[in-house]
This record gives sequence, C-alpha cells and structure tokens, in this order.
Amino acid sequence: MTRIVVIDLHGQFTHLERRALRDLGVDTEIISADTPADEVDADGVVLSGGPDMDRVGNAPDYLDRDIPVLGICLGMQLIASELDGAVGAGDYGGYADVDVEITDDADPLVGSLAPETRVWASHADEVTELPDGFARTATSDVCGIEAMSNPDAGLYGVQWHPEVAHTERGEEVFENFVAICESA
Repeated sequence: MTRIVVIDLHGQFTHLERRALRDLGVDTEIISADTPADEVDADGVVLSGGPDMDRVGNAPDYLDRDIPVLGICLGMQLIASELDGAVGAGDYGGYADVDVEITDDADPLVGSLAPETRVWASHADEVTELPDGFARTATSDVCGIEAMSNPDAGLYGVQWHPEVAHTERGEEVFENFVAICESA
C-alpha cells in the first residue's frame, strides 16, 4: 500500500490533507515537523500549509529524500525558499476564491485541471521567483505563481488548498500526487 506522510507545519487544514489521502486508500499519518526525515518511511511527503517559516523544524530535510514531495501553500513556499527561489508578501492576504489558469496541461500534478479551476487560497505570502529547474504550472490575477513543478526532482507545489471543499477538483490534485508517488 502506498504510504504518504503529511508533515505538520501547523496549518489549520493539515488534518484535511491527511483525510483526503486516507479517503483515497493511502496509508497516511500526520508527522511532526520536528521528526528527523531519515526516521520516516514513506513513498511521498506532503508539506502542509502553515502560518510562517519560523516553525518548519526538519521539514527542509524531506526535500533531500528521493521521494516525491507536494508543498501546499507554506509547503510550496518552503520548497522555493530552500532551493533558492524567492518568497514575498502577496498583494492579497486573506483567504478567497481564486480562478487559476493551468499553464501546463502536461504537468503530472495539475495538468489534468486545465484550462482553469476555482480554488481556495491565501496569498499573505507567495512564491515570487521559481527555483532553478522548476516551471510555473498555474497562475492567476492574484498571484503570478499559483503552482510550480519539477518532475525530474519529484517536487511540486500549489499555493492553494486542494484539501478544502471550496476548491474545485481538489481531490484530483491528491489523486495525481498519489499516482506520482506510485510511479516514482
């Protein structure tokens, strides 16, 4: 059975990320961000959303593992920050419905959502510059980089929250990530 752990970066929806994976038949659990990456046996990792970078613990170490990683909101920002991309304050700080345009319909994580989908996102902070090797896979009027992907490295990120009911086709994002993990 596929095992995907959710690294708890103290977001309010972390339990919903675990539930989305569990509902897909995945062996999953929420892991403290302080857990050493080399102590976790998994086929994939979700870096949860969260309030800020000050409490990410050992989460950056999971990027060095040879398994797929999906960063959600703060998790995506963590990936960008750790890999020499840039993160900055967004123009719109609160949660809101956002129409995102999928810019790469071949992307294994979000390509199936093309050409656009409605999502629930916070843009208090956002990725402002992609790390080397990443492609922008979604954009919106609110945020230039709504999703990013580096399939060769197995690293993916979405600014929005696919685990909440307000996001259309959010379950599909998790299904696609499970497929990525199973084929890695």
